[in-house]
Amino acid sequence: MKLRFITADVFTSRPFSGNQLAVIPDAREIPDGLLLPIAQEFNYSETAFVYPPENPAHARRVRIMTPGGELPFAGHPTIGTAVVLAAIGAIPLSGEATRIVLEEAVGPVPVTIYAAGGVATGAQFTSAKLPEIGPPAPPRTTLADLLSLDASQLQGGTNGPQAVSCGVPYLIVPVKDRAAVAAAHLRMDLWETTLKRYWAPEVMVVAKDPQEEGSDLHARVFVPGMSIPEDPATGSAAASLAGYLAARDPAPNGSFRWVMEQGFEMGRPSILELEADKEGGAVTAVRVGGKAVLVSEGTMEI
Repeated sequence: MKLRFITADVFTSRPFSGNQLAVIPDAREIPDGLLLPIAQEFNYSETAFVYPPENPAHARRVRIMTPGGELPFAGHPTIGTAVVLAAIGAIPLSGEATRIVLEEAVGPVPVTIYAAGGVATGAQFTSAKLPEIGPPAPPRTTLADLLSLDASQLQGGTNGPQAVSCGVPYLIVPVKDRAAVAAAHLRMDLWETTLKRYWAPEVMVVAKDPQEEGSDLHARVFVPGMSIPEDPATGSAAASLAGYLAARDPAPNGSFRWVMEQGFEMGRPSILELEADKEGGAVTAVRVGGKAVLVSEGTMEI
């Protein structure tokens, strides 16, 4: 059987940057046992398999596989899949903003597809889950050793490391500048003993020291638990970070927005747009968006 696939670069408007994604627009005939081998064949951070929705009011059901297994939710596959389906006419556009719902294992994920001149250019998703705070992070000295940094390069106090999840848990480790982000190197021997069995084994290192004008944050994300040494653009981690940042803003109400850079150290520059809403001091919504561009189309023999 010949299987149609389309690849896209997500969180960028330029091919060969951003985060690579393979989309199988019709996965109905694929045996479950082949989903992981197909994802491993592409060897991208994620591969998205698309099915008819269980709820007819929704657009599609999507299963997301990394080379290491299935995820309940992921950001760049959500955005990239929506843009790909719109680009091939599987989801009709209704002007500059088309609102749909994609079914993922985490639950229904609202998505807005953005278009210009009738062509899909990007999308934004609303997290199906509000930020959940995990158990206390390991000591800063332990995390510094884990990341090959000095403890003085890590932020502390209320701006210190914290585990957060909007469907996929991440340990957010704020550092003092972009140089510390660039210098971070995950030691797998220490990860095995300190984080592999921790509530949030995947690590985001972030600084409020952007490289590009118009950005607010510079980040890297290490995801060894998903068999991905480093991810160039991570929407699920960005959602967790939006919740982390909004919770620390002194304003009890309002909408907040940040632009985050990721993937620069990998040669895959990516731009992620983060938003969060607060009411009465509580985070009530988290959104992540960005652009996407189609790169290739072909068939795979299975």
